[in-house]
Amino acid sequence: MQIDLSGRTALITGGSRGIGRAIASRLARSGANVILLARRPDLLAETVATIQKTTNARVVGHSCDVSSQAALDKVLDVIARDFPTVDILVNNAGSSARGPFKKLSRESLLADLDLKVNSALYLSQKLAPAMEKQRWGRIINVLSTAAKTPSGGSMPTTLTRAAGFTLTKVLANELAASNVLVNSVCVGMIESDQWPRNHKVRAPELSYEEFLTRETKAIPLGRIGTGEEFANVVCFLASDLASYVTGTSINVDGGRCPVL
Repeated sequence: MQIDLSGRTALITGGSRGIGRAIASRLARSGANVILLARRPDLLAETVATIQKTTNARVVGHSCDVSSQAALDKVLDVIARDFPTVDILVNNAGSSARGPFKKLSRESLLADLDLKVNSALYLSQKLAPAMEKQRWGRIINVLSTAAKTPSGGSMPTTLTRAAGFTLTKVLANELAASNVLVNSVCVGMIESDQWPRNHKVRAPELSYEEFLTRETKAIPLGRIGTGEEFANVVCFLASDLASYVTGTSINVDGGRCPVL
């Protein structure tokens, strides 16, 4: 499928590694200008340089803690001087913090909300008016299939990701009249640097290969997905090919999630 995003500008949070990096690379290869926000300047600079070498797109990175509105305001001011509009917003920043509910502190819950929900809401509030004015925009929220079927010990991440579904639906309904489309893409088991960490927490007694084999048994396709496969779906939703798709969520999980 040939997708042309020439002339569009995309902002991706959590864009320096893993799924965010794959999305940035895919959108850049389709012709979009790409703005990356991430915390670690070293990883950010390396990602920007790599994508620039492999595409003809304009790619810039800004070190930013998206859980801070003050930090977002500062970086958005810089972005506004360099780009007339941001046409595509991909809210990807996040983590997989989880543990027993009896040990869940207010501080950790609020931190997770700031990182995943409040940042997505605030960026949408800041960028949507320009999208509405030009009557074209895309907001894509990266969520998790685990939030659809949460297990014990999965908060705060499943709780805050579940809030992302409501955010997606509400924004889709409010912005549809201006042709600003809002959707979510749900992560299943996708290759990223989170899985080695999950291995250490969930099954340190197993080798990493044994751990992955155990986890993929529940996937009908029988394998872990790639960042590129996930990014392809995001790229589709960001394009004119998805012009009649809004307010929905798509599982990219090889069939693992038991619900739609």
